[in-house]
Amino acid sequence: MNSTIFIVEDEANLANTIALNLKAEGYQTLIASSGKEAASVFERTMNGMDLVMLDVMLPDVSGFELCKQIKKTRPELPVIFLTAKNQSYDKIEGLKLGADDYITKPFDLEELLLRIRNLLKRANIAAEEVFKFRNGEINFSTFEISTHNGERMRLSKREMGLLELLTRQANKVISRDEIIEKLWTPDENASSRTIDNYVLNFRKYFEPNPKEPQHFHSVRGVGYKFTD
Repeated sequence: MNSTIFIVEDEANLANTIALNLKAEGYQTLIASSGKEAASVFERTMNGMDLVMLDVMLPDVSGFELCKQIKKTRPELPVIFLTAKNQSYDKIEGLKLGADDYITKPFDLEELLLRIRNLLKRANIAAEEVFKFRNGEINFSTFEISTHNGERMRLSKREMGLLELLTRQANKVISRDEIIEKLWTPDENASSRTIDNYVLNFRKYFEPNPKEPQHFHSVRGVGYKFTD
């Protein structure tokens, strides 16, 4: 599926020129000319966007404020600032807010297209590290999870190791012995109770009803398995 790029730019000619060039490269585009319009479009179609190109100087809401909203809702979504401002302060401010790149006007279209390709490539690689299932999301590269009620949390390295072991082999029973062998060193004296506690926590994070788990199952006398 072709990537969709959201262009937020109040100069209509520039927005249309960028959109035309992106479409020639095989991308799909969305356009908004004000901050309020951009916020509305983002709310409706945020999950279908792959990258946002954001002007700082908009007639109502600033691009900086929009970037905050975008990154709060979809922190992994790449954002490129397009602006006439060339002061280092504005660049630093944009990058502090989580923007992935910053291009000052006027700019070369070939350079812009190259930067877009590079950002999308990086985002696709990062997406491979994110495991999504019915009641949650696990980011193995950042150690962050999204729980069944949308809360974001950071887990320990060993918890993530157990999550990866279970989810990468969905529907397969993983024995306690295998878990201990792969996640602990011989001198650490790991116990089954520790694993039990981790799985109980996973149920709190990902199961709407932890007493009736849909994903993290115990197999008596053997170990655990994950089902989507």
